[in-house]
Amino acid sequence: MSLSSVLSADAIESAIKDCQAPDSFNHKKFFQLCGLTKKSPQEVKTVFGILDNDGSGYIEEEELKFFLQRFSPGARVLSDKETKNFLSAADDDNDGKIGAEGK
Repeated sequence: MSLSSVLSADAIESAIKDCQAPDSFNHKKFFQLCGLTKKSPQEVKTVFGILDNDGSGYIEEEELKFFLQRFSPGARVLSDKETKNFLSAADDDNDGKIGAEGK
């Protein structure tokens, strides 16, 4: 399954373009632009499963670096600063990874 089965290609493109510059990624704005904030909990879980590259049930720091590339293969890699900020915002239990339930 691909992300475009849940999110529109135009919305993904718009979200990717918005954060092309280094250190410009803002996860809240990205989720809003790509339409993820308007999706059902089941659709969000589907997207999470696609982003969980190794199928562990968690998105780890290494997977987050390549977050944008999961939406668009030509997108840039997140900087270490962006990755750490994203992880700290979404890692509710401080275990160094993001679970499907935000844990």
